[in-house]
Amino acid sequence: MTQAPLPPGLELDRAHRRRRRYMVVFWILAFVSAAIGNTLTERMDADRYGISAATWQIATNEFTSVLVSLLMLPFLLRACDRWPLHADTWRRRLPLYVLGSILWCALHVAGMDLLRLFVYRSAGVAFEPGSLRMQLIYEYLKDIRTVFVIVAFWHMVEWFGRRVQGEAHLLDAPDEGAPVEPVDRPERFLVRKLGRDFLVATADIEWAQASGNYVNLRVRGRDYPLRSTLAALETRLDPAVFVRAHRSYIVQLAQVTAIEPLDAGEARLHMADGSVLPCSRRYRESLRSVAAGAGPVPARA
Repeated sequence: MTQAPLPPGLELDRAHRRRRRYMVVFWILAFVSAAIGNTLTERMDADRYGISAATWQIATNEFTSVLVSLLMLPFLLRACDRWPLHADTWRRRLPLYVLGSILWCALHVAGMDLLRLFVYRSAGVAFEPGSLRMQLIYEYLKDIRTVFVIVAFWHMVEWFGRRVQGEAHLLDAPDEGAPVEPVDRPERFLVRKLGRDFLVATADIEWAQASGNYVNLRVRGRDYPLRSTLAALETRLDPAVFVRAHRSYIVQLAQVTAIEPLDAGEARLHMADGSVLPCSRRYRESLRSVAAGAGPVPARA
């Protein structure tokens, strides 16, 4: 079976992955720097107060904690991707992050204790973690702050990235008088970019691509994220102009220059700007029917 190529021009997806890589690098530097600083200060405290502790033991305690935290970091960032906190979702999702912080703490304590046990035994020294209950309480008071600092930083970076790129919004009805357009079928979208507002005509949207909790609107070679689901956006667009082509794509028919059949009933859509988008078997016949002016047909299950 011939595989359709990945569609080009997904700037928002690439920018998001780039920001995520930067965040991982940032947190690696932050955690490692903290571990080095804590090792040095604990070494000085041990010397000052006459506490018997080898430098390798202090370093082991600090760096095992950092290592386990960094191993869990990608999962926390993925959770931020999957369940971002917005004004309309934070009350429902915040308890999930609290539960996640408890899981983070439990895995953190278990992981670093196992690593410390291995290192200490390799050095022929007994490892005594002390009271597990007190250790969990002590670590959780630190871990809940760590988790929510990471979550807050992720949201801040993503918000700024969308502001730089330009985030789309449905135009609201005016405070006084009738709306300038039907609210159920908007003719324009408002794009806010670095404090400036731009109007984007619905007719200029070449396609829309689902991306997590957002839909990327493709307009003249640029992507603008709209906080919506693809299904919700589909109900707001003219079905004679915009047609579902894939579970992740809605396309404007006028921008489709050719439909290339593939094996198993799938197809490739060649767009006016040279991009190639996937068309699944489920939506292919409906798209061809609308393109021929016969109206939509039910999508296959």
